[in-house]
Amino acid sequence: MASNQAEPWLLENGNPKVLTKEHRKKSAHNRSSSSLRKKSDRTLVSKIPCILLRQFLANLQEVILGTKLSVLFPAIPAAIVADSVGFGRPWVFALSLIGLMPLAERVSFLTEQIAYFTGPTVGGLLNATCGNATELIIAIFALSQHKIAVVKYSLLGSILSNLLLVLGTSLFCGGIANLRIEQKYDRRQADVNSLMLLLALLCHLLPLLFTFAAEKSMATAVPTLHLSRASSVVMMIAYAAYIVFQLWTHRELFEAQESEDDDDVAEEEEAVIGFWSGFVWLVGMTGVIALLSEYVVGTIEEASDSWGLSVSFISIILLPIVGNAAEHAGAVIFAFKNKLDITLGVALGSATQIAMFVVPFCVIVAWIMGIDMDLNFSLLETGSLALSILATAFTLQDGTSHYLKGLILLLCYIIIGACFFVSNATLNAPNTVNLGLKTSTGSVFGA
Repeated sequence: MASNQAEPWLLENGNPKVLTKEHRKKSAHNRSSSSLRKKSDRTLVSKIPCILLRQFLANLQEVILGTKLSVLFPAIPAAIVADSVGFGRPWVFALSLIGLMPLAERVSFLTEQIAYFTGPTVGGLLNATCGNATELIIAIFALSQHKIAVVKYSLLGSILSNLLLVLGTSLFCGGIANLRIEQKYDRRQADVNSLMLLLALLCHLLPLLFTFAAEKSMATAVPTLHLSRASSVVMMIAYAAYIVFQLWTHRELFEAQESEDDDDVAEEEEAVIGFWSGFVWLVGMTGVIALLSEYVVGTIEEASDSWGLSVSFISIILLPIVGNAAEHAGAVIFAFKNKLDITLGVALGSATQIAMFVVPFCVIVAWIMGIDMDLNFSLLETGSLALSILATAFTLQDGTSHYLKGLILLLCYIIIGACFFVSNATLNAPNTVNLGLKTSTGSVFGA
């Protein structure tokens, strides 16, 4: 991009900021998100004489118009206007969901741009922190409004959608598109993520099992809460070790492998916006995500009543699909190209991050806020999580893939979705399950 060579905000020590071989080893998340980006033509912008105006318009062009999802950006002001004028609350909910789609992709783009200047390690930490920023922000706003059910349902839905919907669609489409080719992938990355997910499952199962194993006359709400908080601390420690494993000691397992064609393109790749510009845009995008997340949390009950859908179905199925649509689409695209290592990195990486970081982080934040949130997701939700993790682990055990594996995962997701579609669980449903045992009547989802 010749027009970038002379721009002062893209210079480092007087030279253009170009990616080195070390920088060009992108993670699967970076490669997946880049599949939805498009190059911008700066011919017209470069003719503007005022350097500040030229810089602003160039950044605006890259950040707003540099994605194939730019057509969805008008939903953001539409949601703000709809909320301001008192338009129908379900419309505010729908417009906010649509507006979150391009924002999630742009956050990934901006963290990648910042990583060009900070180095691959700091960039990896940024990606690990901001990779699921949308889910985390929605969860924090739901916690602040004591809507613990929405927090649990939405995070559970993110894990299920990554393991079954995204991975299933990718394996199915990749298998159909490569019928005459045996699709292979590196099992080592899948094994690591599967172990992390099994640890997360154990931490979710124990509070539920403790409830049913306790004496009939024993109140289990307080011990379950303490066990959940202790488990959350353990999960955070395990995730910290996972980050060290991923970014330092065994980094080669998680780097997306580049073909010769990819390498030729990457030789000319360079930052398109400066460090401080990227940082300011990242803060601004995060602020807009926070605003739309507040709209989503505040209008979910009205949308549920208007559409005739349970809050559990909207939180578990709709929120994760829309919030991660860009990343999911990228995973499917790379499966079509027979690059399953990138697909697995996106699907399993996101599921691991939600299960091992976002969920325990929300429990700890709720603890700090004085809100009683535990890891007991009740029998139906925990059972769905357990079977999804086991089905995924069995699917990925041999290092090869075909369309039938993807189809089975997709069918698992459909039947789980149907289960929550017919479910009429409310936000304050008590933690009681009729298994012939008398359990605590304390609320799982209430504050």
